[in-house]
Amino acid sequence: MKVTQYFENAGDSTLFSFEVLPPLKGQHIQTLFDHIDPLMEFNPPFIDVTYHREEFEYKKLPNGLMERKTVRKRPGTVGICAALQNKYKIDAVPHIICGGFTKEETENALIDLNFLGIDNIMVLQGDARKPDRDFKPEIGGHAYASELLEQVVNLNRGIFLDDELEQAHHSDFCIGVSGYPEKHMAAPNLELDMKYLKQKVEKGADYIVTQMFFDNQKYIDFVTKCREMDIKIPIVPGLKPITSLRQLTILPQIFHIDLPYDLTNALEKAKNNDQAKEIGIEWAIQQSKELIEFGVPTLHYYSMGKSESVFKVAQEVF
Repeated sequence: MKVTQYFENAGDSTLFSFEVLPPLKGQHIQTLFDHIDPLMEFNPPFIDVTYHREEFEYKKLPNGLMERKTVRKRPGTVGICAALQNKYKIDAVPHIICGGFTKEETENALIDLNFLGIDNIMVLQGDARKPDRDFKPEIGGHAYASELLEQVVNLNRGIFLDDELEQAHHSDFCIGVSGYPEKHMAAPNLELDMKYLKQKVEKGADYIVTQMFFDNQKYIDFVTKCREMDIKIPIVPGLKPITSLRQLTILPQIFHIDLPYDLTNALEKAKNNDQAKEIGIEWAIQQSKELIEFGVPTLHYYSMGKSESVFKVAQEVF
């Protein structure tokens, strides 16, 4: 079923959903199942599966020169989504990214997902390849999520890259896109960032999932601005319980977000990671309860491969 249909069927109720990382190459799929199993208690209608693009690693050769090697540390989303749908009988939502793929490779992946009965996809630009500082598209690939979105919309209309195909089967993907209450890191300002978001909606996006945030007012302001711009599709808040002291500084660096003073003040008083985790859980619980009062369609948690904190939050909220 489509994600938007779940929202419609839920009416005024708020659903629970979360996002997982594929296991590292060499790990068994059971490592992922062990993470998911406890969270099934809260009846998630769908699970998002992230994708991490290839990285560059450098190895020093005996002659002193450096050899650059391309490495994929995690498997792709197609097999993971098939495994999740087979085991849990719920919808898996693969993240499809621009980076590292040509348009033809993207089309083939979308065809595979359609054959597997995947009804939903999340369309993203993706991160820059490590150690690159800036995003660089693949030759023959997409530079922006809006371009990738257009390809998916075309496939939904039966339009393939091979324009000689006639009466081609069309897919019917429900398409999610990302939104940034504190603006995308590459955008010069929030206004221009929201202009690009509106363009994605006009091109066919069905729902929005936000970047993580820790100040609910920023999400509320973001939703208000979207509605003023006639962006009417569902806007899902993305939440992450803080789990360590290091995240006090690393999260703002990586995701270009602000942490509220009350949260940082509490974390600075924490003596160890266990205390920081408890603070993060309590903050996420309060965020969740306030957002349910606001009437969000689902609370979407970024689990980062660990379910304990998300489980404790959901116990208090659902």
